[in-house]
Amino acid sequence: MLGYFRLVSRLGDGWFWYALILTTPFLWPTEGPALALLMTLTGLTCTLTYKLLKRHLIRERPFISFPSINCGTPPLDRYSFPSGHTLHAACFQTMLFMASPAFALTILPFTLSVAASRVVLGLHYPTDVAAGAVIGGLLGCLSMHYLLGDFLLLFPG
Repeated sequence: MLGYFRLVSRLGDGWFWYALILTTPFLWPTEGPALALLMTLTGLTCTLTYKLLKRHLIRERPFISFPSINCGTPPLDRYSFPSGHTLHAACFQTMLFMASPAFALTILPFTLSVAASRVVLGLHYPTDVAAGAVIGGLLGCLSMHYLLGDFLLLFPG
């Protein structure tokens, strides 16, 4: 089971999302290019957001604070709050739900697995994951609500 969460976490480093963004124009030829561009820009915003938060809200990872917790995979950075993996996963999941609810349901198990993997692997506290999910969901919702219409105007069918 630990191997599953290691794999999901590795894919959640960005590889799964990069592949999804690259295939979006092929899945939805009319709106897909605009959605892919919006996901890319929103993903960059997510990265800046979680890096700024981690820099100012310094919280050691669970395996550092509690030596009895085993680290299941090396972390990408030092601090724990919020979970950047979960922030991105929730952001993209929210955007997909708003763009294509049926397709988003097929991605949901991966998103939930990414969030769970962060705690299972000893990299985050549950509150890190919850905060990442809330922030990511809000960024995804704001991006789709306020910007998607503008992007679709740039890429008329």
